[in-house]
Amino acid sequence: MSVCTNAVAPAPRAARARLETMPTPSSAADHIQDLGAYVSASPSSFHAVHEAARRLDEAGFTGLDELQPWAAPAATAGKFYVMRDGALIAWVVPPGAGPTTGFNILGAHTDSPSFKLKPKPTTGKFGWLQAGVEVYGGPLLNSWLDRELQLAGRLVMRDGTQHLTATGPLLRFPQLAIHLDRAVNEGLALDKQQHMNPVFGLGDPAAEDLLGLLAAKVTDAAVDPAQIGGYDVVIADTQAPAVFGAKREFFASGRLDNLSATHAGLTALIAHSGTPLPEGAPIAVLAAFDHEEIGSASRSGACGPVLEDILVRISDGLGASASQRRQAFAASFCVSADAGHAVHPNYPERHDPANRPVLNGGPLLKINANQRYATDAAGAALWARLCTDAGIPYQEFVSNNVMPCGSTIGPLTATRLGIRTVDVGVPLLSMHSARELCGVEDPHRLATVTRTFFRTPA
Repeated sequence: MSVCTNAVAPAPRAARARLETMPTPSSAADHIQDLGAYVSASPSSFHAVHEAARRLDEAGFTGLDELQPWAAPAATAGKFYVMRDGALIAWVVPPGAGPTTGFNILGAHTDSPSFKLKPKPTTGKFGWLQAGVEVYGGPLLNSWLDRELQLAGRLVMRDGTQHLTATGPLLRFPQLAIHLDRAVNEGLALDKQQHMNPVFGLGDPAAEDLLGLLAAKVTDAAVDPAQIGGYDVVIADTQAPAVFGAKREFFASGRLDNLSATHAGLTALIAHSGTPLPEGAPIAVLAAFDHEEIGSASRSGACGPVLEDILVRISDGLGASASQRRQAFAASFCVSADAGHAVHPNYPERHDPANRPVLNGGPLLKINANQRYATDAAGAALWARLCTDAGIPYQEFVSNNVMPCGSTIGPLTATRLGIRTVDVGVPLLSMHSARELCGVEDPHRLATVTRTFFRTPA
């Protein structure tokens, strides 16, 4: 697959075929192509971690099972990963690592604002077939209207086996015609229960089975819909990512918040694993959590134990005592990488008057006096040094005082583990839209500085 006039990664299957032989991206153009392929292959958090695991397997990483003892392999120099539901932790242990070696962690998340399939999902009326969905996180509802959408996620069978599914174009939230709402351009009001019920066909809901459609799209096994015991299925856009603009400077895609950072960390870790490491290098870790958009309070979210569980087991494999593990945590640093806001040319009053990041101006250093971001002076200084060493520009972001500030996994990780943390990210417009916008340079720059971070003792 190559860059065409406006599209990147036309389909997950095509993307996977190309990536089997694609080298680690070495330029912004290669990186944005690869990001588009990764997004296309990752319509849900579960797809995102399985695609990451596939790439890690190809790069020689070893997948470990949390149910099995793996202290011995983790005690040696090598590269490993663990999947837990929609989260993935991957790491590289350098030669000479010991019980007090610190961890350099790139934290990101795999979920995005969307809609999640409800129980009894097949609904409808007046001859329409509709899907019952619940709002997930804080999507810009209007951005999902009049788009060809798919259902994607995991099916869990009654015997406990799990399968990924993705339907391709199936659904649409149809907007009411302006002839029937003459005042719509003066203000669009969408009721989450009444208006956000996508159509997927025509017929009698009692005679149709949406779960049957999902089961038919499983590719690794024949799935009986009657044996589906549970499912985590979300709606995702099907429009291919695209590069565009007067100078080809823009990149539009779904799920840039936050697959842009997950992908940057993944490509950086793979590249890091294939290069000689300096004496005293830290243990490089990619922590891609789920459920950030709804508060991170889950077994696979940043509020949960997944990262601590893995770090403790790595330390155990290196022979660390409880005291030595605390020494290792004190020597560690987490870069929490999540999307941030670029200045919007049509709404400049919504931004801080002195700090106005632009697309392609470099990744953001995100700052908040109330610690909604975990950045402090020490973190800011580390980030400045890393960007200088990597030859990468960066920008500072702080909210307008009258605008509420969002948050990230950064404060959660710092609070839970006591590890020093700094918040950064790729600047976007249209954050939480079905289709977000970034600059073509910034994701590659984030990956480049992450490679420097992974090999630099904090």
